[in-house]
Amino acid sequence: MLGMRRSFADELANYTSNLDKKRRYSCFRMKKNARLLYLLTVWTFFIPFFSIASSRLADDETPAAASPSVTYVLSMPEPQTHYFEVEMQLKNMATATNAKKNGYIDIKMPVWTPGSYLIREYARNVQGFTATTGGKPLKSEKISKNTWRITTPASTDDNLTIRYRVYANELTVRTSFVDADHGYVTPASMFMYHDALRNIPLRVVVQPYKTWKNVATALEPVAGQTFTYEATDFDLLVDSPIEIGNHHTFTFTASNVPHSVAMFGEVDYDEKRLAADYKRVCEAAATVIGEHPCKHYTFIVHHIPSGGGGLEHLNSTTLETSRNAYATEANYKGFLTLVAHEYFHLWNVKRIRPVALGPFNYEAENYTHMLWLSEGGTSFYEDYILRRAGFHTPETYLNIVGIDITNIENQPGSRVQSAAESSWDAWIKEYRPNENSANTTISYYSKGSVLGTLLNLAILAGSNGERSLDDLMRFLYAEYYKKQKRGFADEEFRQAAEQIAGRSLDDFFTIGVNSAEPINYNTYFEPVGLRLVNVAGKTQDGFLGAATTVSNGKATIASVRRGSGAYTGGLNVGDEIISVDSVRVGDDLLRLIGGRRAGETIKVLVNRGGFLREIPVTLTQNPLASYRLEPLPNVSPAQKALYNKWLFIK
Repeated sequence: MLGMRRSFADELANYTSNLDKKRRYSCFRMKKNARLLYLLTVWTFFIPFFSIASSRLADDETPAAASPSVTYVLSMPEPQTHYFEVEMQLKNMATATNAKKNGYIDIKMPVWTPGSYLIREYARNVQGFTATTGGKPLKSEKISKNTWRITTPASTDDNLTIRYRVYANELTVRTSFVDADHGYVTPASMFMYHDALRNIPLRVVVQPYKTWKNVATALEPVAGQTFTYEATDFDLLVDSPIEIGNHHTFTFTASNVPHSVAMFGEVDYDEKRLAADYKRVCEAAATVIGEHPCKHYTFIVHHIPSGGGGLEHLNSTTLETSRNAYATEANYKGFLTLVAHEYFHLWNVKRIRPVALGPFNYEAENYTHMLWLSEGGTSFYEDYILRRAGFHTPETYLNIVGIDITNIENQPGSRVQSAAESSWDAWIKEYRPNENSANTTISYYSKGSVLGTLLNLAILAGSNGERSLDDLMRFLYAEYYKKQKRGFADEEFRQAAEQIAGRSLDDFFTIGVNSAEPINYNTYFEPVGLRLVNVAGKTQDGFLGAATTVSNGKATIASVRRGSGAYTGGLNVGDEIISVDSVRVGDDLLRLIGGRRAGETIKVLVNRGGFLREIPVTLTQNPLASYRLEPLPNVSPAQKALYNKWLFIK
């Protein structure tokens, strides 16, 4: 309504201005036209009233409501207790959130973090949730596992302050952690949100512990304000981990983009060499798409006693590696492989993505059949990038491909679960393995890496070496990320792959992706002059099929392979093997059965739940393969040319 009145006043002012011009013109011709003089007199009389009305309209206008804003203040005054403290400041939020109309406002904590496909229930670590307005407390209650409802009566101020504590004592790339040495924040596990305010700009103010001097994050710093950062929306905040402490940072430039590396943990390394090798990896990765979308990029690296892994983000990544990551060439190459994997995710997953992977629902699973491409395809590229960067020789790369195939073919679950099914079931199976997982599942990482190799070869062969998987990734980047600004559907991906390959890829998708049937690998390798060969030595030794762990001299079954003698005979996970054919077993189980033949029956005495049982087991032939790529005889010039194109041989 105010808008209509304002518009009328503006039109009236314009009209009177035009009339004033007409009045001057009429005075000039007054003697010739008395009627015009009369009209002029009438308008002159009414102009003051119109001016007064216009002035009153301006005086009555209500200033536009101030925009809502969200600011998080993150502190850690007692880091040794493993607690972060969060203050969430909502300003001018009443209208945007309908807080006064509804009488309440709901604040939520994400239940998972993108890139790690498991419901992690971050709200379980939240304590001491309170809300105030104008210094006065407001009633709040938890209405679901991750939602707090704050009562907002009509008298509630437009500004709301929420405070809570988060217990953080799990140092992984997908959780938060703080102790006397440093703090690390996975934002999904730390910061709450309101649905209506997810898409507005926000700020994060970090207040480090009194003796800590550094903060590392890909969030944009606010000029002139120490340790204050801003994000365009909540999604970007979730995608920007934060490291706080006294870590060392070094920098380098790759593809004209500044990169920083925050190093936490006591570790020996050659900074000059490491920076140069980071640069080689990053620039080789950038050649896949040919465009770098970041203004800057941040690596956060945790050096821990054991374990490792990484989690990708839009403009950064967090890596965990052992303290001896740089001690040997093998360890060093392994670390660079991790760098290549997580770095390539800045394209594949964060920008080239299935439609399900963004925008995210932070309260539930986000299902897709294509993690074999998003994660497994990135696993393919990690080694392919190191090859093009010169860290792997062609022979080393071929050996890696053979090992990848060996690993999936030796897993019984590869004949049960397809790559598409593995992707869909990530939420309930990938991160929750049990003793039977190897018999029923296949990892979308390992199967996807092999499928990446095969798809690359199929495109190379179909286009006579003119195109590769790189071209498919470039097309997806240009069409869906840049042009349509969305993810792609499964069928859109297949259409794009066949368009780039220049032929049908029915066998690849029907057999390789969507079924658990055996793959005819040599149809992919023959165009580059290779064949896949099982080089496992044939042996007459019988195969038991039960893997054991030994503790305090006791051999306990940890897994039983589907189809093996142990599986068929009835040995169970958790059985303690006492003896084989009356000979006591310790850590020598394999030696005891090593001389037995396939088809021979042995008597296994086990302790099962405190009861002794003697179980006859018939040994089978060893089913384990070991695959290697070998050159075909009489390789043609076309095959050789395609081979060189594939492996970047000039």
